[in-house]
Amino acid sequence: MRPSSIDISELRLTALTIYDAAVARAHPSGCLPQHLPPAPERGRLILLAAGKAAGSMTALAEAHYLEGGLPPERLTGHAVARHGYTAPTRLIPMVAAGHPVPDEGSVASAGRALELAASATADDLVLVLLSGGGSANWVAPAGQLTLAEKRAVTKALLRSGAPIGEMNIVRKRLSRIKGGRLALAAAPARLLTLAISDVPGDDPAAIASGPTVPDPSTMADARAIVARYGLDLPPAARALIDDDANETPKPGHPAFANSTFRIIARPADALGAARAAAGAAGYEVIDLGADLEGEAREVAAAHADMARRLKAEGRRAAILSGGELTVTLRGSGRGGPSQEYALALAIALGGEAGIVALAGDTDGTDGGGGEATDPAGAVIDPQTLTRAAAIGLDPARSLADNDSTGFFEALGDLLQPGPTLTNVNDCRVILIEP
Repeated sequence: MRPSSIDISELRLTALTIYDAAVARAHPSGCLPQHLPPAPERGRLILLAAGKAAGSMTALAEAHYLEGGLPPERLTGHAVARHGYTAPTRLIPMVAAGHPVPDEGSVASAGRALELAASATADDLVLVLLSGGGSANWVAPAGQLTLAEKRAVTKALLRSGAPIGEMNIVRKRLSRIKGGRLALAAAPARLLTLAISDVPGDDPAAIASGPTVPDPSTMADARAIVARYGLDLPPAARALIDDDANETPKPGHPAFANSTFRIIARPADALGAARAAAGAAGYEVIDLGADLEGEAREVAAAHADMARRLKAEGRRAAILSGGELTVTLRGSGRGGPSQEYALALAIALGGEAGIVALAGDTDGTDGGGGEATDPAGAVIDPQTLTRAAAIGLDPARSLADNDSTGFFEALGDLLQPGPTLTNVNDCRVILIEP
């Protein structure tokens, strides 16, 4: 029997427990070891890792092979993760690079990965460990494009509000490693990619911009995206987008004949763990799926309506969703999609009693300035707007300025787990007590 009064602090803790369950399910320690292949009989194991989970994936893979008897001289490779997401390794060099905007570490790491892949022989196994963030961590500007110009294009794409899939279609045309081009370098060696998916639909061509798989998108698609969002590209980038000879390798290309791609953790897996945790807490689970997309504030408004309806029906429910929302920048504040969703949700709920919500990115950081200390998201409750008013915060003004971080920081309601060393997109939890 439930208590007659609602303990808001207990609801906030329950929401956090559900989020933690989602993150734990996606950590490489629980999903990588069983997928690691046998070491090659004669040649080298060339381990290449990129993305927010690259540190934890590399450390686990290294331990697996070295403790399994692989001579150290037959293990080589390179790993790169965003700043703050590296992990201690034994043999494989592990470096940090920028995210979401690439830096010199991104360029050096991509160059080293291409060099190692090109050195592979028929006796070698190239093992690629991919996770979200790999697009920014492996950057090899094509043609006459400079890193500064590539950074400018990335920033323009981030400001545009384009979904991550569309962003990657453009970025593949500007790169020597994305869109299947790492597989071109490794051929004809045996290539296995183990990936943690952070994209709606788990499309291999979208995870880290698909460096080891055929690219089904076209130059025409990229040009249409540039036009749709009115992107002002540098001349070197425009030349690459306009050159049909710069097309990416397609399905059936011989470079993929000896290549295998396997997803080892999905957003749906994390959401399943969240679903189990919410059910164990006694909630009726309303699962909206792991692949939600859309403008953060618009999705929040729809979810607020749903939460009110469920409460009016007297249902003790948990609304769960994953996916990756977008923010079209109109102001100059700080924030990210999860925080903006939480702020818009608080405004739309208007202090509705008995509803607590958490929105967080499973990688531990949500937008912001690209620092590992950026918050993962935020938590709201029926007192959020009241407490904001008491200290002179205007939530509508904060939303208009895209300053969700400033808003929740002042309230002490930021979600700050730190780097989780995995990434399967966002987890949103709305708990409803009638």
